Amino acid sequence: MMNEHGKSDRPIVPGKSPNKTKTPAAEEMEGRGLAKGNLGQQNAIRTQSRVVVPSELAQVRQTAKQNKGMKFTALMHHIYRIDTLRFAYSQLKRQAAPGVDGETWRHYGEALEDNLQNLSHRLKRGAYRAKPVRRVYIPKADGRLRPLGVTALEDKIVQRATVEVLNTIYETDFLGFSYGFRPGRNQHQALDALYSGLRDRSVNWVLDLDVRSFFDKLSHAWLVRFLQHRIADRRVLHLIQKWLSAGVLEEGKRTSWKKVRRRAEVLRRCWLTSISITSSISGFRHGGASARTAT
Repeated sequence: MMNEHGKSDRPIVPGKSPNKTKTPAAEEMEGRGLAKGNLGQQNAIRTQSRVVVPSELAQVRQTAKQNKGMKFTALMHHIYRIDTLRFAYSQLKRQAAPGVDGETWRHYGEALEDNLQNLSHRLKRGAYRAKPVRRVYIPKADGRLRPLGVTALEDKIVQRATVEVLNTIYETDFLGFSYGFRPGRNQHQALDALYSGLRDRSVNWVLDLDVRSFFDKLSHAWLVRFLQHRIADRRVLHLIQKWLSAGVLEEGKRTSWKKVRRRAEVLRRCWLTSISITSSISGFRHGGASARTAT
């Protein structure tokens, strides 16, 4: 929502505690002593579990905040730190389905320190290899199938650790009204903030949109180019490219993401064609041209 020119990042504070949460929600904390900017940022970024990042990352965050044009050249050692990997492991879902490696959270944790040491050494040497994502499908309400990717456990750990490090940089760039995919924020808080804005301010319109098949069509090349605006550590960029090129494993066959995106587009067109044919048949059965126009 835009109110005054140059003031779109001012926080919106609901009059009540959103969803009766025990801890202050994003909007509440923003409005107390913060004229604009991000959610209650302090000396270190707090995660949903309230664990404070190491002081070295706090220094990275401070540098990112002070210099918006800074490109960071030495980040990889933060990712393969044992404490970062251990924290990343603790944030994973305990009962999540295993990926192509068949590894579960509980089994990996039986020798956690040894496993994390081994993983850290592989990351440091450049010997870490990303595994393909196991592709499964779940039915949607409209009859279509939604593709889901099940990532291997160690890939989840490294990805979570990478997110923790990158968050120290990118969280300083987000404005107060941004809620998507940010630590400590969720869609419920966004809706509460929207409700407060509609109730307390003069709002002429609200734009609601959804990008269809965004992740199926996302350009990996542009994604990497965007990262390069702030990330100049080639090892980190190469690590991310490993995940982008790992592909998917479906019915025992490994497929590249490019082919997956093409297949998704073909399936979408087939689905639209089937809907069109079904509508036409329905029209003929229920009155011809007039009924077909109604469909």
